[in-house]
Amino acid sequence: MSHTRTPVVEGWFTGEGNDFRLLGTRCSTCAAVFFPREDTFCRNPGCAGGELTEIPLSPRGRVWSYTDSRYRPPSPYVTDPELSWKPYALIAVELESERLVVLGQAAPGITVADLAVGMEVEVVPGVLHEDAETTWTTWHWRPTAVTARAAKDGGW
Repeated sequence: MSHTRTPVVEGWFTGEGNDFRLLGTRCSTCAAVFFPREDTFCRNPGCAGGELTEIPLSPRGRVWSYTDSRYRPPSPYVTDPELSWKPYALIAVELESERLVVLGQAAPGITVADLAVGMEVEVVPGVLHEDAETTWTTWHWRPTAVTARAAKDGGW
């Protein structure tokens, strides 16, 4: 049986490597941007618009806030309760152009000790979970300083 890569949520991101991007939608009437995407109506209470267009979100933003997740989240988070739990950092990233804050996990190996409010981060493809048939893909945030350091050292 082949091992497939499947997005955790279809239509929330696209691409691989340097072309990886989160996908949002923009209202054609008021230009408000939404993530997660909105496909039926504009969520801006002052707008009657209903035409929403898919747009790729900025690949880089600034850390707005962050925290440590030290417990196993409830469903629909996919996890095997038989496996040991590994804490991870959660980051809220402000995308200046979209005037939007997007949450996500930090890339593996990045802890809260590596983060600071205002630090530049970039969205990168990630893995949420793997089972015998499927790799469930998601997005992660990674400090751009880590990318620059890894490129200099020949990693990542």
